Amino acid sequence: MKRQAVVLAAGKGTRMKSELPKVLYPVLGKPIIDYVLDALDAAGIERTIVVVGYHGDEVRRALAGRAKIEFAEQTELLGTGHAVMSCRAALENSADSVFVIAGDSPMLRAETVADIFRIYEEAAARGEPVSAVLGTVVKDDPAGMGRILRDERGEFVGIVEHKDATDEQRRITEINMSYYLFNTRDLLDSLSEIKANNAQKEYYITDVPAILLSKGKKVRAVPVLKPSECLGVNTVDDVRRVEEALAAGRKD
Repeated sequence: MKRQAVVLAAGKGTRMKSELPKVLYPVLGKPIIDYVLDALDAAGIERTIVVVGYHGDEVRRALAGRAKIEFAEQTELLGTGHAVMSCRAALENSADSVFVIAGDSPMLRAETVADIFRIYEEAAARGEPVSAVLGTVVKDDPAGMGRILRDERGEFVGIVEHKDATDEQRRITEINMSYYLFNTRDLLDSLSEIKANNAQKEYYITDVPAILLSKGKKVRAVPVLKPSECLGVNTVDDVRRVEEALAAGRKD
């Protein structure tokens, strides 16, 4: 089964205090997005669509030497869901599934990507296909993160953002890290149903699992991420933390 991925790399990264596109900010002398693409390559991804936006030509030039890379352009920065919408033409009539990841995830591990694909593919082989697999992590201090909600049988039923969670839900330690593997057709069908009914007036990929569930589709959330993969990059201080973790070998 051919493996493909979409990497969201359109953001400006205002808090980085740099004119560089966020994904080109250096971590140990290497652009953030290179860590993501290296992990995808190691996981056997055969086709990667990079969504560019802010200073997109710079990102294209930085990645010009890489094979298996295609580009889609997000002309307006209207959220992660909108970014994936910009890939619609490229994803039509493509592989059965697509892995979606943010380009500012330098701690992404190839093993995690492979595990998520394995879970998806094994479910299909058993005749119990799923529309999405979410990679999650159990974190001792999940403050500020979206919590994974499960029913009494342990089945995934949704994501609740920290600001919207009840006190009981905030005690949940399993969190969403936006590592998604979608059935491509189900993803494309759901994108048209995302609403920008939030304060930012943006379209979020995090709404897709709920849309799939509302259609009776199966969605699985599996805690396959390592704690180190919680380290993202939003500020210069985050860069220092990631550099320390990489230097200490915590990615493996």
